Amino acid sequence: MVKDGIYYALGLTAGGVAVSYLTSPFYGIPLYLLAVFCLYFFRDPDRSVPAGPLAVSPADGKVVAIRRDSPQATRISIFMNLFDVHVNRSPIAGKISQVRYQRGQFMAANRELASSRNEQNMITVDAGDTSVRFSQIAGLIARRIVCYKRAGDEVSKGERVGLIKFGSRVDVFLGPEWELAVEEGARVSAGSSVLAKKK
Repeated sequence: MVKDGIYYALGLTAGGVAVSYLTSPFYGIPLYLLAVFCLYFFRDPDRSVPAGPLAVSPADGKVVAIRRDSPQATRISIFMNLFDVHVNRSPIAGKISQVRYQRGQFMAANRELASSRNEQNMITVDAGDTSVRFSQIAGLIARRIVCYKRAGDEVSKGERVGLIKFGSRVDVFLGPEWELAVEEGARVSAGSSVLAKKK
């Protein structure tokens, strides 16, 4: 459980108690339901991370696009709906060489333009013979991107690196040294689903 969920749930529960006390218990029910939803939304299950020269998914969700943005980069876009786990994980092990924040819009995260125009946090992990960049992208509802790591930090494959609150998207950029192992429309799980294999 991400601690933010506990804080939100406690605040909503306190609000429900206050509303119930001042008016009627019936009017407190929506706040109690929202408290339960926050506990569900901020869940953070353990994952079994596969071994080997593999790139794993940094997010739970649906692969909505696979695009060759350039001869040197293939982009895999993963859309997280409101009911997916929103904790993000590192696709590979290595050293974080860059964390760059970009201001932008808040259009629906399942739209193609969200990759370039939405507010996002771009993280590059360098493993020596390869590097993988992935972007935490805010959506229409998500207005808060959280990143636990900084440039210079070492990360293991599948390690938690942050989260995006309430519906969003993560794009992964892979070089030509990677062979894709996923297709559009697939459902993936952060840290455990394989996106690509090292050639």
